[in-house]
Amino acid sequence: MNLSPDQLAQFERDGYLLFPDLFKPQEMKNLLAEVPRIYSEHRPEIVREKDGVTPRTSFAAHTYNPMFAKLAHHPRLVEPIEQVFGEKLYMHQFKINAKAAFDGDVWQWHQDFGTWHRDDGMPEARAMNVALFLEEANEFNGPLMFIPGSHKGGVLNAGHDTKTTSYPLWTIDNPTITRLVERGGIVAPKGRAGSMLMFHCNLVHASGSNLTPWNRTIVYLSLCAVSNHITRDKRPEYIAHRDFTPIEALPDDCLLRDDIIVPLKQAA
Repeated sequence: MNLSPDQLAQFERDGYLLFPDLFKPQEMKNLLAEVPRIYSEHRPEIVREKDGVTPRTSFAAHTYNPMFAKLAHHPRLVEPIEQVFGEKLYMHQFKINAKAAFDGDVWQWHQDFGTWHRDDGMPEARAMNVALFLEEANEFNGPLMFIPGSHKGGVLNAGHDTKTTSYPLWTIDNPTITRLVERGGIVAPKGRAGSMLMFHCNLVHASGSNLTPWNRTIVYLSLCAVSNHITRDKRPEYIAHRDFTPIEALPDDCLLRDDIIVPLKQAA
């Protein structure tokens, strides 16, 4: 899947692109069926909310779940990012964020590259997030919020918030967010299951709590140019991967085929 010149220009301006209904309902059904199985496991890759029960995020599911292993090689997710960077990619991070009905907590305002640079030693902002909606993201159930154009300001000052939620995050202070919003506003891209977002690793983003009876599950691939791989081993490998092998795309219908199997490799 290649991006058009207009899409590339929009991405450069806003820092994100939305692709509604990019995946078929059956593809989403096959992926979503695996999620309860993943969150029922008790393993270090799974982070829960402050109640200790509700799932918040699951790291590295592509290393131990066959269906998500195939998704990590899907051409509709990988090829547009290869086009932007002009080189092969490796998987820096892979996570499934739950945002569970009624109990899904906030993700504070932050930039992902700031964390990757500070904690993982990623040299440059040559990495990209791809977010695939496994369930509908609507205006009520804690959709992602972006500040358009905020990726152009480089890495912003951030403080390490270890108290607000169960997962520590490098967050941006309120005066800075106010300034950015006054200039760029806030958008919350929404869509049905199967919709996909790609967004710049310096784009400032957040999401509110989910007070609705609807889960909002999103799987994130953080894809990094191979030449830009991380240089620090501070965090566990299931959070910041250290296998820099270039991703080779599978056939486009891989999620619907039982004859395509990706060997699993457990993150350390």
